[in-house]
Amino acid sequence: MGTRSMHQGTREEPLGRTGGRAEPAIPNGNAAHASLPARPRDRALRAACVAVPPLWTALGVRHAAGTLRHYLRGTGRPYRVDARALLAVPAVREEVDRRLAEWRRAARALGEPGGYAADSGWRGVLITRRGSADWWLALRGAQYRVSGTVRVHEDGSVVSDYRFQVHKSWNFDRGESEFGIPFTPFARLHETGLAREFTAVGEVDGLVDSADAEDPRESRPHEGLPVDTPAGEG
Repeated sequence: MGTRSMHQGTREEPLGRTGGRAEPAIPNGNAAHASLPARPRDRALRAACVAVPPLWTALGVRHAAGTLRHYLRGTGRPYRVDARALLAVPAVREEVDRRLAEWRRAARALGEPGGYAADSGWRGVLITRRGSADWWLALRGAQYRVSGTVRVHEDGSVVSDYRFQVHKSWNFDRGESEFGIPFTPFARLHETGLAREFTAVGEVDGLVDSADAEDPRESRPHEGLPVDTPAGEG
C-alpha cells in the first residue's frame, strides 16, 4: 500500500509531563486521628452530620452523601468515586481536554509518525457549585492525572489512548471555611476519633481521543485497588 510502518517514538520524558507532580497526596495541618479528647459539642456535631447523607441522597446529591458518610464511619479506608461521572463535570472535562490538546500539538511538532508516551502528572482541578453541586459538596477539588499513548499517523491524524485518574485527600482543613462555615469543628471529628480522613480514588481506562472523531470519548471502567464504594457501604 506504500504506507510506511509507524515506529515507536523515544523520549526521555513523556509528552505533557512538564508542570505535573509525581505524587498526588497533599498534606494538611490537622492533628492526628484520635489525638484530641472528644467534647460534648463534638459528639453533638457528629450526631447532626449523620442525618445529612440520607437527606442528600433524597435530594439527588449521592456522591456528596457517599463521601460524607464514609468520613463519619471512620474506617479510613480508600473510597472509590465514580471517575466516569466526574470526568463529565465541565471543569474536569475542560482540564482533561486541555491536556489532550497539548499532547496533540506536541506530537505533531515532532514531525513524523509514531507512537509517543504521554503523561500529565498529577494536577489540581477546582470544582465549583455552579459546575456541579453534587461534586462540589463531595470533593470541592481533586488531583487528576491523564496518561497514555499519542499516535501520529501517516495522514497527519492524531489519536490518543488514555487513562483518567482522580485522587483526593479527603478532609476538612483546620482554619479554612466555605461560605462562612468554618471547617475546624468538622476537622475535630477526625482529630477526636469521631470520624476519619481518607483517600478518595477513581479511574477510567480505555479512553480514546481523536480530533477527527464525532465522539472522541469512548470509555470502559478499570478494575484496580479494592476500596469502599457507595454500594459496598450499604
